[in-house]
Amino acid sequence: MSTFRNPVHPGYFADPYIIRAGGRWWAFGTSGGHALAGLVSDDLVSWQPWKLTLTGDEPHLDGRTQAWAPEVTRRGDRFHLYFSAGVEDRHHQIFVADAGAPDGPYAGVRPVAGIEEPFAIDAHVLSAEGNHYLYYAVDRLDGPRVGTAIVVQELVAPDRVGGPSRPVVLPGADWQIYQRGRAMYGAVHDWHTCEGPFVVSRGSRYWCLYSGGSWQTEAYGMGAAWADDPLGPWHEVSPDGPTVIRAAGGARGPGHASVITDLAGDDWLVYHAWDEAMTARRMCLDRLDWSGGAPVCRGPIVAEQQAPAGR
Repeated sequence: MSTFRNPVHPGYFADPYIIRAGGRWWAFGTSGGHALAGLVSDDLVSWQPWKLTLTGDEPHLDGRTQAWAPEVTRRGDRFHLYFSAGVEDRHHQIFVADAGAPDGPYAGVRPVAGIEEPFAIDAHVLSAEGNHYLYYAVDRLDGPRVGTAIVVQELVAPDRVGGPSRPVVLPGADWQIYQRGRAMYGAVHDWHTCEGPFVVSRGSRYWCLYSGGSWQTEAYGMGAAWADDPLGPWHEVSPDGPTVIRAAGGARGPGHASVITDLAGDDWLVYHAWDEAMTARRMCLDRLDWSGGAPVCRGPIVAEQQAPAGR
């Protein structure tokens, strides 16, 4: 029975998202230079870099030099890469590009049409009962707590949403505070952040796992909300978060995760966490437990543990 230790890759690799294709595991993430990055593995614990590239003249990026949080979905024989791009932490919009294989190259970069937001990041696609939904994070200045929230729209084509955006997770607790007294949109706010959605169906419910707080601190962690329908209404598991995973054992600020099911049928949370010195966000894996009804990760675990069934 094989074992492993976190992190599963020593380099900077934030916002990890993993798919299985062609008998291998492909990871997509954000590099330390705020660019798109890729890793590939045959067993989920030994990873090697590969270059995630966009090809051709891409005028739609319009000078946006920072790219965050890639995710890849598959429809038929096409792979669709979603990511946000902006200048530093401003003007981000969600883009999509396509390829015939998980390792690309990805071509035809264009904005996802129908998103009418001045700031949109962290795209996540859910396919359920023949329909597709796009979850993403936006800024909201109304309500009792100002900051970044998570919304959903129907994804009527790989590059187009339709219908109104609906709320999924709105800021509602102190643990989600990004920065007090933050200057944003011409005013000063106690700014909250809820971001990095990942939605999975378990039992009769849909669960949105999300990250809250400031990604730059060890207090960053993950909460969850549930709904009976992908469009909601959504209900927070608890305001006393983070309830899914929080800092422990030398892994600081765990968050922005995806969920994978290994070849034995067990769920694992794939997330990034800072090392103890807060020098790099690195990819980690820990089991995701549903025994209490709501998702709870058994980590962060930095000691040796049983490996997932990856091959």
